[in-house]
Order: sequence, then C-alpha cells, then structure tokens
Amino acid sequence: MISKIELLKGIHPGVYLARELQRRELRGGTLASRIGAYRQNLNAILQGRRNMNLPLSLKIEQELDLPEGFLMTLQLHYDIARTKREQYAGQHPDRTKFRPVLFWDVDPQKIDWHKNRSFVIQRVFERGEEQEIEEAIRFYGREEI
Repeated sequence: MISKIELLKGIHPGVYLARELQRRELRGGTLASRIGAYRQNLNAILQGRRNMNLPLSLKIEQELDLPEGFLMTLQLHYDIARTKREQYAGQHPDRTKFRPVLFWDVDPQKIDWHKNRSFVIQRVFERGEEQEIEEAIRFYGREEI
C-alpha cells in the first residue's frame, strides 16, 4: 500500500492543508485564531505563496490531529521537486530528432522530459524510429532505459 506521503510528494503543504480545512469545513482565519498565528501568514501558505515553517506546522498538526512532522515532510518533498525542476529547466533531448507525430497528443515544447521520462521512453520505444530511439538513449542513458 502506498503511504500518504508517497501520494502527496511534491505538493505544497498549503495545498494539502487547504483541502483538509475544506474537508473539515474550517476556515483558515478560524484555524489561525485557534493556534495564535497571523491570518495573513496562514493564508499565504494555503495559497502556496509562502513555505511552511516548523513552529507553525507543529501547531497546525496538533490542532488538526495530524501526524507530527507531516506538514514539514510535505514541505521538504515540495522543495526537492522544485529544486529538481529548476536544475532540469532547459534540459531536453534534441527535439528536432523526434517526428511531431510521435507526440501527437502533447505539446513537445511543454513536456517535462525528466518528470515524464517513463512516458517518453515508452512512447519512443513503442512508436519511434531508429533516430528517435538513439536520441532517447543518448539523453537518458542506457542505464535509465
């Protein structure tokens, strides 16, 4: 069985918290007043504009009876995903070696070549020609494929 953290990896803790509050029919301002936090800070977190911090996460987790460290674990995984996106930004295979028909259902300019590597590799090896397969091997490496 997949853990809750595994399912939520890469999601900002504020997004999770906003859904949790909605599920409990609780407003952010109400939660902020219960835990002694500034409403503006909590709202910025709920909107994903601000990172979760440790003292606030502990207060929220205690108030909502969430596992201790849960929100900070989400924050850590979100930071990892964001850093990976920044590192890989602009890294892509030579798109001129792929025929447009190979990715007919998606815009090749918008593919996240690292996040969607399984999709790309599967598509290239199922429907690709020799030049496309060679480019996928060059970009991802034989070990990955």
